[in-house]
Amino acid sequence: MKAPLRRCRGDSGQIGGIEVLPFGFLIFVAGTLLLANVWGVIDAKLATTSAAREGARAFVEGDDVYSAAAEAEFRAHESLAAYGRNDERATISAPTLPRGFTRCGRVTITVTYDVPALFVPFIGGFGDLAPVRSTYTELIDPFRDGLPGPAVC
Repeated sequence: MKAPLRRCRGDSGQIGGIEVLPFGFLIFVAGTLLLANVWGVIDAKLATTSAAREGARAFVEGDDVYSAAAEAEFRAHESLAAYGRNDERATISAPTLPRGFTRCGRVTITVTYDVPALFVPFIGGFGDLAPVRSTYTELIDPFRDGLPGPAVC
């Protein structure tokens, strides 16, 4: 016959290492914040890439340089807004046209977005801002009507 189990009184039955639980929780929270910030940078990169692409596409479809530049900036801001990004943190460069607004002209638009160093959901961002930059280049259609110059792409 087995002897009945005795219950220990006092600290003699305490498991060592229970003090590590608060430290593990702290590591869990810090890791979660780190992953949220990494995702914020990736999402900002996707937003700036989309905004630069939409801006360049809108520019090459324009009728003249001034209306095309206005439409490109509008579309880039619209694309950032679709991603839920704040326009105050975004900088959209003026389109560069090395050959001018002619057939086969190369248009380059750069969008920069400042991401805070620490972003806590539902509270906001803190710390220095890190710029996320995307550049997109598009050619003006060589077969468009109304543009000067030959199509030499």
